[in-house]
Amino acid sequence: MKIDVKNVTMIYSSGRKALSDVSFSLKSPEFVGILGPNGAGKSTLMKLMTAGLKETKGEILLDDKKLLDQEQKLKSRLGYLPQTFGLFDELTVWQFLDYMAALKGIKDKAEIEWAMEQTGLVDRRKIRVGNLSGGQKQRVGIAQAIMGHPELMILDEPTVGLDPEERVRFRNIFSEMSSERIVFLSTHIVDDVQAVCNRVLVIYGGSILFDGSPAGLIEQTVDHVGSYIRKVDDILPKDCEIVSKINTRNGVLTRIVAKELPDYVDRCEPSLEDAYLYCIHNSVKREDEHEG
Repeated sequence: MKIDVKNVTMIYSSGRKALSDVSFSLKSPEFVGILGPNGAGKSTLMKLMTAGLKETKGEILLDDKKLLDQEQKLKSRLGYLPQTFGLFDELTVWQFLDYMAALKGIKDKAEIEWAMEQTGLVDRRKIRVGNLSGGQKQRVGIAQAIMGHPELMILDEPTVGLDPEERVRFRNIFSEMSSERIVFLSTHIVDDVQAVCNRVLVIYGGSILFDGSPAGLIEQTVDHVGSYIRKVDDILPKDCEIVSKINTRNGVLTRIVAKELPDYVDRCEPSLEDAYLYCIHNSVKREDEHEG
């Protein structure tokens, strides 16, 4: 499977521009993580890739043909977990997954059993969805997305509401499945991207700022991450972004990213979170300079 997003711009009827001239390609097998703050355009992009929206400009191709001209073909090959999804509270877990299987054209009931086993829902099969906890409902959403072993999985914040142990379990399931298909993952949890994705997109303000390997993003951040002990009344260094602050006996251990670090700051080995924040920080700074 191959997906090409070509010069896509999305402007809503309200006039808000959600995406601006976005281009990238996906080819199976691949596990791609997309990182960006709220309002960056991640969910809009995913809706476009699932034919839930029509782009204002540009085009999206599925195997070299327009996506919107083969919506039925896409749906039969797609596993999609939106950021917010509706569940039928009056149905049991089994009934809901059976209903979703019918919509997807999945006739083998073994697929439902497999999805429940993968998501730890076997002992919840007869419980009504409305009686499940928030984390259990999220697992039902993941189950319907992976059911049928789809060729394309698009997951928007799939681990929201899950405890740390469950989060690791599911990201490993997604990683295993990506060996034979495209998995496109949106998340605020940078550790998840670093742990399982072979490619990362950073999106901000509706534009792609970076497209490459996690290691490549980190490499761009070498010599731009530092830490120092900050006293309560100390002024924050100019043109920097705070990554973390930890209170110590001697003051606040402050980790920052900046294009030019002050001399008194100790250089640190960058993490993917540092690299992501530095990428966003640089974009914001360029915008400010342009407006100035």
